[in-house]
Amino acid sequence: MESKAEGRVEVKMSNSDDRMGELKAFDERKTGVKGLVDAGLTKIPILFHHPPEKFPIASDAESSMIPVIDLEGVAKDPMKRQQVVSRIREACETWGFFQVVNHGIPLSVLEDMKDGVRRFFEQDDVKKEFYTRDRTKPFFYNSNSDFYSSSPLNWRDSFGCHLAPRILNPQDFPEVCRDIILDYRTNIMKLGITLFELLSETLNLHSNYLRDMELGCTDRISCAGHYYPVCPQPELTMGNTKHSDASFLTVLLQDDIGGLQIFHKDKWLNIRSAPKTLVVNIGDLLQILTNDRFKSVQHRVLSNLIGPRISFACFLATVTLQHQSFWAQ
Repeated sequence: MESKAEGRVEVKMSNSDDRMGELKAFDERKTGVKGLVDAGLTKIPILFHHPPEKFPIASDAESSMIPVIDLEGVAKDPMKRQQVVSRIREACETWGFFQVVNHGIPLSVLEDMKDGVRRFFEQDDVKKEFYTRDRTKPFFYNSNSDFYSSSPLNWRDSFGCHLAPRILNPQDFPEVCRDIILDYRTNIMKLGITLFELLSETLNLHSNYLRDMELGCTDRISCAGHYYPVCPQPELTMGNTKHSDASFLTVLLQDDIGGLQIFHKDKWLNIRSAPKTLVVNIGDLLQILTNDRFKSVQHRVLSNLIGPRISFACFLATVTLQHQSFWAQ
């Protein structure tokens, strides 16, 4: 239900017990959380209110505390490669997260990918065509993947798509971000091969071990683009609640807004982005495969006053986007 007051549109949602009715009304708009912000609301709907215990004090730790690993020269310099393998091993066993620089993906591609995500979410007519809760579609957009079962909701809109092993039809993707997604796919597959080779070596295995597994570590890739709109009451809601990823490995591109945090040694630490840097984290499947030697750690995303926050996550995995954790980060 919408009402106008002093030239501003204010979205009001009922406080009654008819939660399902409220959810359906939100879903039918097909404009997501961004639609609420565009309508000019100053207070977030009750559907998005999280209990106070969801907001423990976060540490002011900088991203320098998270290992930053330089991949330059790993293919040609055996000594450098051994140093990188050692650093990745330590990061996987201690943090479950690390960042990579000189990863081979041009800065122009990274920036174009972020711009592509932003363009999609900021063109209402375009994104409405792809609004669906059928995650078997090659490309799909909605708000909160577990929309009808989760309580409360997260302050985030998302799209998802499958990059491999399917033969992609460009016409399945929105024109506003089609070319860059397909370009990014090529780059992330190359980086994935490099990362899995290095991870194999951290386990004292042949570099092709993880690549050649029947589980298909590098030939099953899904991705999710996220848009976290500015939030008028960030103290009441979350961009995404704590979770771990059901993948082997996740490679995350994010802008400089901040908000991603990991749970490390009983406290939440901030992970801040830097140009040319990608965040890599261990998923549940790789933790299982390594008998808990590598850590798949809890992480979350805070809502913010200065958004929108943009991120694009690629999941190198053997499972599909049917799993809700693929809509994280």
